[in-house]
Amino acid sequence: MELDKEVEINFNDLPDEEVLDLSGEKSEGIGKDIQVPSQIKLLDLTDTRLRRIENLDHCTQLLRICFRKNLLARIENLDKLTTLRELDLYDNQISKLENLPLPNLKLLDLSFNELRVIENLEHAQSIKELYFVNNKISEIGNLSTLTKLTLLELGANRIRDIKNLEKLVLLENLWLGKNKITQIKGLDTLFNLRKLSIQSNRLIKITNLEHLSNLEELYLSNNGITMIEGLAKLTKLKILDVSSNQIVRLENLESLESLEEFWCTNNHLASFEELKALEKLTRLVTLFLSENPIAKDAQYRNKVIAYLPQITQIDLIDIPHTSIRAALVAPSQK
Repeated sequence: MELDKEVEINFNDLPDEEVLDLSGEKSEGIGKDIQVPSQIKLLDLTDTRLRRIENLDHCTQLLRICFRKNLLARIENLDKLTTLRELDLYDNQISKLENLPLPNLKLLDLSFNELRVIENLEHAQSIKELYFVNNKISEIGNLSTLTKLTLLELGANRIRDIKNLEKLVLLENLWLGKNKITQIKGLDTLFNLRKLSIQSNRLIKITNLEHLSNLEELYLSNNGITMIEGLAKLTKLKILDVSSNQIVRLENLESLESLEEFWCTNNHLASFEELKALEKLTRLVTLFLSENPIAKDAQYRNKVIAYLPQITQIDLIDIPHTSIRAALVAPSQK
């Protein structure tokens, strides 16, 4: 039976008799020294040295299972758990994605495993959040049936191309950091995307983002980007991170009317005149510019505020405006 997908469950509100937390207790296995009562809805078996998923068929009310930090090599014996909403298999030894006939599953976390291929998710079409951090995945694929997906986390894999995401039109969060991506592409249909991270890849240009008009957070740090460009249509962007790139100038930022935070540490900004590119961004309050040449100036923060008086935080330092403004001298007058 398929559950009503609009009903949200707060696991913290479950009564004690429906929760079994055995995290940290070393075990010989489920059904051996671990006994799970049939009424349990939340089962936490984190770090119990489990080697198999077994002996849970009677637990037909289970909503969430956590198998974090175990020794599991396979996904198995879950077919009776049709009420399951969340399955956490983070940090195990699983090398194949299989045996997931779970029609009500909303969240699946297989981060820190040994997966090489995304596959066999056709019977888990209710998934909304999917985590594959730190596996060995080299290609994005076999996700077209997961049309309800809102979050996809593929950080720290071996992906070279952004592709096969066209059907995921409800996707709001896409995390692709620490891969081998050389070009931003394949995102044209993701109109609902709110957060996009392509940190620590091999990008040299910002391209193909013009269709992401609802984007609110964009993370592009630790690449080889030399120029800020291609952002004119992102008028809802609130956070832009271009830290640790090769940027010399601040430009093409004037249309980012919603920008609140700009992270540009560890680049090559050598003149305070570059800050003029941010003067029209009236909502900008947080600025990260450390590890740029201008940050070595003895009056660094004062000069930044002179150009951008609305700023309330520079490099994690809160700016007490009432005491600073009176002492400021505009850079043009010095």
